[in-house]
Amino acid sequence: MKDKTIDYVLRTTWLAVQKMYNEEASKFESTMATGFALLNIDKDNGTPSTSLGPKMGMEATSLSRILKSMEERGLIERKPNPDDGRGVLIHLTPFGREKREYSRERVLRFNETVRKEVSEEQLEHFYEVAEVINELISNKKIYNQKERINK
Repeated sequence: MKDKTIDYVLRTTWLAVQKMYNEEASKFESTMATGFALLNIDKDNGTPSTSLGPKMGMEATSLSRILKSMEERGLIERKPNPDDGRGVLIHLTPFGREKREYSRERVLRFNETVRKEVSEEQLEHFYEVAEVINELISNKKIYNQKERINK
C-alpha cells in the first residue's frame, strides 16, 4: 500500500462504496444519489431546496436533475415554504418515506458491518485523518491562491 497515494486510496474506496450502494439501490429501482437525497430530507418538516445541495455537497444542477426525477417517481413533492414566500420545501411522499427507510437500512448495515471489522481506535483515526484532509482543502492549504497567480 505504501506506493499508493492518499488520493488514490480515497478515490478507489469511494468508487467501491458508490458501486456497492448503486448495485443495492438498483434492486429497488433507485440510485445511490436518490437514496442519499431521501436521507437528507427532513421526514417530518421537509427541507428547503436551497439547503439540500450544500447539505449533500452537490451542485445545484445535479441536485435539480435528481429532484426532478424523484418528483416524477412520486418520491417527493414541492410545497411553498411558509417562512419564505419565494422558497420551496421538499417533502417526502408516503412512497418516498418507504424508499427512505430502505436507504436508511442499507446505510446502517454498511456501518454495522464495517464497525465489526474495524476497531474503534482505527475508526477514530480514520475520522481524524478525513477531518484534517477536509480542513486542508477548505483552508486552501494545499493549493493556495498566490501559488496559482505566480505560475
